Parts: sequence; C-alpha cells; structure tokens
Amino acid sequence: MNSANRMQNRLERLQEHLERENPILVSVVGRYRQLDKVSQKMGLLDGDASYATQISWWPLVSVLGTFSAGKSSFINSYLGLDVQNTGNQAVDDRFTVMTYSSDSETRTLPGIALDGDPRFPFYQISEDIENVTQGEGSRIDNYLQMKAVPSEQLRGKIIIDSPGFDADEQRKATLKITDHIIDLSDLVLVLFDARHPEPGAMQDTLEHLVKGSQKRNDSSKFLFILNQIDTSAQDDNMEDIVAAWQKSLVQSGLSSGRFHVIFNEDLAVPVENQSVWDRYVSKRNNDYAEITKRMEGINIERVYRIIGSMESLSNQIEQQAVPQIQMAMKRWKKRVIITDLVIFIPLIVGLIVLSVIAGYWQGFTFNPPWLGVFQQNKWLGLAAIGGAALFAYLLHQLIRSKLVNGVAKKLSTDDPYGNISSAFRKHTRWWRSIFRKNPVGWSNRTQRKMDGIRSDIDEFVQTLNDRYTSPAGHDD
Repeated sequence: MNSANRMQNRLERLQEHLERENPILVSVVGRYRQLDKVSQKMGLLDGDASYATQISWWPLVSVLGTFSAGKSSFINSYLGLDVQNTGNQAVDDRFTVMTYSSDSETRTLPGIALDGDPRFPFYQISEDIENVTQGEGSRIDNYLQMKAVPSEQLRGKIIIDSPGFDADEQRKATLKITDHIIDLSDLVLVLFDARHPEPGAMQDTLEHLVKGSQKRNDSSKFLFILNQIDTSAQDDNMEDIVAAWQKSLVQSGLSSGRFHVIFNEDLAVPVENQSVWDRYVSKRNNDYAEITKRMEGINIERVYRIIGSMESLSNQIEQQAVPQIQMAMKRWKKRVIITDLVIFIPLIVGLIVLSVIAGYWQGFTFNPPWLGVFQQNKWLGLAAIGGAALFAYLLHQLIRSKLVNGVAKKLSTDDPYGNISSAFRKHTRWWRSIFRKNPVGWSNRTQRKMDGIRSDIDEFVQTLNDRYTSPAGHDD
C-alpha cells in the first residue's frame, strides 16, 4: 500500500471512529477530504498529506510548565488518582498521554503505542523528531508514554503531562513535541511555581511558551496558572507575587491575560490568621473551579474548533495562498520576459550585423549565397527554420527554469495551508504558459467548490448551535 492509500485508509478509520463518538464530525472529515483534493491539485499539499491530520479529533488538554511547578500534582488532584509521580526534582522526563480506561488499574504503555496508532494525534511523530534531532526518532519511547487510567474525568478527553525543559541533549526534540502538542490542544494549562518569582535559567523556555501563545489566533486557549501560592500566606502578599509574575510575562512578550492561582489543599499548611487563610482558600477554590470548568467544556469547544479550522483553511487558501502564488507568478513572468529581451534582442541584432558585414544584404533584401540551396530543397529549409526555433525555445525554457529558483526560495514551505513554494513550482512546469493568470488547479469551478465547503461549514455550525441554544426562544 502506497503512502497516499495509507492516508485514505487512515481517514476512513477516523470516520468509522467518529461514527460512534460524534456523527456530525463524519461529514466534516468528508469536507476536509474535499479541501485536500483542491490543495493537492494546486500543489499546496502532497498526494499523501491531509489537513485532517494536522488537528486533533480528540478533546485535548495539555499541561506545560517548568520542573517543580506542580503539574503532576494538579493532574492527580483533577483525576482523583495518584497517576503521576510528584516531587521537587525531575521525576519523569517524558510526555505522558493519559486516556480513559474501563479497567480497574492504570497501565503504562510505551511511546510506540502512540507513534504507531493513526487514531492518536502523535501518529508518526518519530519522523518529525528525527528531522529535528538526527538519531532521536528511533528512541520515541524516551519521549512519549501512554497511560490508560480508570478515571471518569478522562472519559471523552486526553490529558498530556509534559516534562520540564532543561534536558539539553533532548531540548530540540522536546520543544518540537511541545509545539506539536500546543497546536493540537483545545486547552493549554501553563503552570508556574509561585515560590520562584524570578524564572532565572528557565527564562528562554518561558519566552518560548509565552511568545508562542501571542503569535497564535487561538491564544485564548492558554491559561496561566500560578501554583503553590499558599507559600505566600504567611506574609499575605499573594497580589504582590501575582504582580511579579505578570511583570515577568510582560517582559517575555505577553501583553494580556490573567493568572489563576491554586495550591494543593492536602499539602498546604494553614496560617494562624484565619481571615487571611480563608481569603486564600476562597481564591484558590474559585480559580480551580474556573480551570476545571474550562477542562470539562472542551468537548464542545473541540467540535467548534475542528469546524472553525476548516473554515480558516478554506479562507486562507483563497485569500492568502492564491494571491501569494499569483504574485509569484507575476514576478517570475516579468523576470522571464525581461531576460528573454535582454538575451534575444542582442542575439538577433548581432546576427543582423554579422549578415551585413558578410554582404548577405542587397539593399533591404536578404540574399545570402546559401539561400538558393534552401529554395531548391524546401525540406532542408524547413529543418533549418525548425532548428532555429527549437534553439530559441530551449533557450527560453532554460531561462524560465533558472529564474524559478530565485522566486521560489523566497516563498514559504510550511504555512498551515500548505507549501506555497511547491504550488508555484507546479505552475512553472515547462508546458505551462507564463501568461496564465490563475495558479494550477484554481478556477471558477474550484471557487464554487470552496463556496460549497464554506456553505456546509455554516450548516454544521447551525446544527451545533441547535444542540446548545435556541435563538428563537423555543423550549425544544
């Protein structure tokens, strides 16, 4: 089975799963496949690629942060089970993907369980790791593990616990997986340790997480959480610590957002001043309730996210990809025409000058001594004309092929909607005219297909809205 067929098989298996889990998304996968065909024809996507694999079809919560930030403790508290090891030092240097299990015990499975299963959002992640850090792709078990956990809190969602970021030899691969997780997540919890208001050696990691969130159009899915805030209760300076962390984030590039503050009540030591402690507990309970409410709501958010992602892709293809390719085509055409003129005009003028010097002209009549041979043998004359035309054509093709690289190297190769450089190169193949206005695969018929996909998206959204709201005020 070739790679394109494997991709189609993967999408069919996804649809089979969604038929049981959320039937409305089965049709959404079908529209993604239509969008794939448009982009593959344009050259934005390879034949074995799909936009449907760039998102997570499962509600996904990722928990990120530095060592000792209390990520594992938070997860254990939420799940109601001691699933993750806890401690002030690094207790686990792998990403742990937690899924629901109906068994009575927790089972830990190796990273290959994720890398080799197309139903999970880490399918073939080892290839990406290998591209980032040579030799590490084969060591997927050093980066990922899966835990099947008998907690009702996991039913219908996936939670990912991340390691810290100071393992230098694995840093590139770790950040690669982190970026991948952030892209796929419906909700990203970023935890910090309130006991250390100055990030120190973790500043670069802090900047990576914070600045990354600000560049995204889905930055609202990031929740910043200041953990272990109870350690400030003795001095009653919670607001000062929160302000210090907010200042650190502003310096890292975050200009908006707020902190949630929490702590583990089982480990906390109350202070003597009861009113101060009550204020801390109340703030913790309110913020914890907000966080868990967002976690419980991601199933609904997930469906809207998937549909919204498809709408965003269709708009980006038409409003960004196509204009970029058209602009590249114009630049390339202009360069080809100018270069043709620069080369062919002097060549023609030079041949005329040489013919004058050789005495081939009688007034304005071109009459070289060998012209009679071609007049006597028309086939020989046609062959000479054909040879000259072929030379000019091959020279023109050489010019246009050389000029392609100069334009293509300035085009993006990894935009969310595809490879602009590849799409441009597909348009510049030797048999395609430089005067063609639209990119390959883009036409009025294609635009109608895109309009149809967007119309279907609107219907999907209306169907979802009917599940959760009644704009007309009806009770059923």
